[in-house]
Amino acid sequence: MNLGSPDSTKVADVKRYLDQFLMDERVIDKPWVLRALLVKGIIVPFRAPKSAEAYKTIWTNDGSPLIINTKELQKAVQKSFEAPVEIAMRYGNPSPEAAFDNLIRRNPSIEEVIALPLYPHYAMSSYETAVEYAKEIYKKRKYSFKLIFIEPFYNEPGYLSALAENIRPFLKEPYDQLLFSYHGIPERHIRKSDVTGCHCLHAENCCEVTSPAHVHCYRHQVFATTKLVTNILGISPDKFSISFQSRLGKGWLTPFTDFRLKELPGEGIKKLLIICPAFVSDCLETLEEIAIRGKEIFMEAGGESFTMIPCLNVHPLWVKAIRHYVSTGKSTSQ
Repeated sequence: MNLGSPDSTKVADVKRYLDQFLMDERVIDKPWVLRALLVKGIIVPFRAPKSAEAYKTIWTNDGSPLIINTKELQKAVQKSFEAPVEIAMRYGNPSPEAAFDNLIRRNPSIEEVIALPLYPHYAMSSYETAVEYAKEIYKKRKYSFKLIFIEPFYNEPGYLSALAENIRPFLKEPYDQLLFSYHGIPERHIRKSDVTGCHCLHAENCCEVTSPAHVHCYRHQVFATTKLVTNILGISPDKFSISFQSRLGKGWLTPFTDFRLKELPGEGIKKLLIICPAFVSDCLETLEEIAIRGKEIFMEAGGESFTMIPCLNVHPLWVKAIRHYVSTGKSTSQ
């Protein structure tokens, strides 16, 4: 399961997609009436035309890069399994219902479906909503097979190994810093996901203090991924940093990626590598927000070189990691 994409770059299709996405109560966690006023009355009408133009800059003859990359991953994973492999999107097409029906069509006697949400880190607006949406459809359609989910894999060796080896070739050329740009979320989502109710964001070093809250803490998990992968690569602390992109409103995790891209050249960081580990498939947020707009911000601020490291997409070690997770049943939950 991946995030999803509009069916085309037409404003009407982008509006439909944004409406489904932003009306999700786990994305904009406001009462329905207020959410509807914000989304349908303000955000979507103004944002859809701009988003449509952004999609046009990355759209291919075959369609959305995110859909294409996910289909390529499906093909690569399918080579490792006799059992059928299908893809689904949280928003847009293909839906989980279509994926479930296709699985049954390909194997009518299917007894179990293992769902892999393509989000390394837990967040209510990504992993959680994907799981709950799939469960909702599963229960509504009363499928007879058992449905289980692979848990976030932010600290799993297979994912980390794939991420490290995806980065490694780019470290051969001189660089001043490697920026890990993660998708941003509101701080209130961090607090809402805190199972203890008293740990997350209650202290400056909360992510470093062991707590049951870390199971659902996006901030802790992105810090853990960064620490583990830089340890694998032997990158010293002065050669990497973390930021958060794609914010919508106030009170989101900081520092903001666009702000840092404007500030870094003034701090002597002229040659920048940037990677977006919260995404495993290149999409609008990596190809347009970072590789195009992010580069413009950095270079206009005095940067000399800007290199975006692609997402894992169909990296052989990433495909191997998926095969391991599914075959062994590790990192799974009901």
